[in-house]
Amino acid sequence: MGTWKGSLAAGLALAAALVAAAPGGAYTVYVTNEKDNTVTIIDSTKLEVVRTVKVGQRPRGVILSKDHKWLLICASDDNNVQVFDARTMEYIKTLPSGPDPELFVLHPSGNPLYIANEDDNLVTVVDIEKDKVLAEIAVGVEPEGMGISPDGKLLVNTSETTNMAHFIDTATNTTIDNVLVDSRPRVAEFTADGNQVWVSAEIGGTVTVIDAKTRKILGKIEFQIPGVNQDAIQPVGVRITKNGKRAFVALGPANRVAVIDAATLKVERYLLVGQRVWQLAFTPDERLLFTTNGTSNDVSVIDVEKLRVVRSIKVGRYPWGVVVAPF
Repeated sequence: MGTWKGSLAAGLALAAALVAAAPGGAYTVYVTNEKDNTVTIIDSTKLEVVRTVKVGQRPRGVILSKDHKWLLICASDDNNVQVFDARTMEYIKTLPSGPDPELFVLHPSGNPLYIANEDDNLVTVVDIEKDKVLAEIAVGVEPEGMGISPDGKLLVNTSETTNMAHFIDTATNTTIDNVLVDSRPRVAEFTADGNQVWVSAEIGGTVTVIDAKTRKILGKIEFQIPGVNQDAIQPVGVRITKNGKRAFVALGPANRVAVIDAATLKVERYLLVGQRVWQLAFTPDERLLFTTNGTSNDVSVIDVEKLRVVRSIKVGRYPWGVVVAPF
């Protein structure tokens, strides 16, 4: 009897350990493959590819609708935004945009959609329910990054050639300020409290932190990696934890993700990932961070608590964008 009880206790302990080690939730990860014109779908629990779906030409930016029913994809060479059912991946419709849409962001209410059109120096505002262009906002040359404040009142677009972050009032769709940053800004990311905007500069090799209210520069983050040439350190994707304590920056051909103390703006460490790391996405519980690695054609999976890479997953050619659904 004692042996049976001991075995049962051991079995229960093992089960408890397995539950504790399991991810906080099962999520679906979507990765756009720029050269294959596909989306790869990954199971976040198994960390395996479950499906690959054909989409439009040169898919790049990818986001979910607020209710998570739709997957929206920038089909850059088709000059439009394609909408798919996020669960079945059945094509639903096409939304209008300007030429060469690259990145976009939804208003926190779920509508409208703000699209950076790289080839015409405009941000297009689209009603995603009525499939109608509501406005076009003139910005700098080669607009790309799109960030929006948590309250939806302030939109930030980055222009790669003008080297500016453009602050736009969403109530009037007018530019209220322009902040000069370093060369070739790519991504604009608000902190969860809406107080700061972080802007990555690919060629400048920096991230500029801007006060969202005053538009004053609060600091600039620089990167130095032993054994890596400075011109290979090209910041692109930026993600900041909801509690505002840490930020993660994809450093392009440096093949590293920088982990930053968001209070001090100091780099804590560099995580080695795949080649030409581009964009980043957390799982909703922020336990995992997925990176798209363009020239190694894979996705790296980072354990956010332990700050280590736990898996590399092969996807299509030139993975570009990534988003995670809570199912």
